[in-house]
Amino acid sequence: MMTPGTAVAAAAAFVWLGMLLAISFLEAPLKFRAPGVTVPVGLSIGRLVFRALNTVEAVLALTVITAITTTTPPVAVTATAVTVVVLLAVQLTVIRPRLNRRSDRVLAGENLPRSRGHLYYVTLEAAKVIGLTALGISALAAR
Repeated sequence: MMTPGTAVAAAAAFVWLGMLLAISFLEAPLKFRAPGVTVPVGLSIGRLVFRALNTVEAVLALTVITAITTTTPPVAVTATAVTVVVLLAVQLTVIRPRLNRRSDRVLAGENLPRSRGHLYYVTLEAAKVIGLTALGISALAAR
């Protein structure tokens, strides 16, 4: 029988996964294709949306950590939870600040060359999708 801790971890992982897919892989790229959305407007909206997403992600990460520390989950659950939390931490402490500084410069009117920062961020987003899927499945399968 699944423990309450692993059930909460599974639920949080799948809620987090849904938000990540909807915002990072649907809303973010589509916003720049909308008529009348300029790069500065798109950046401003994106910063606001991703600040909110990252706040919710941090809450869900804390939920997962709390849920798995209240029980003795299988190694797969713990390992995938730690992996996803570390990926989020790298995004929030290393990549996001650099992207914010860059968008500040673009919003101030600078014309900058393409950046690899977004590629790194998207790569970690894709890794989180894989990790959250594995976390949710392994938590659901936990006995």
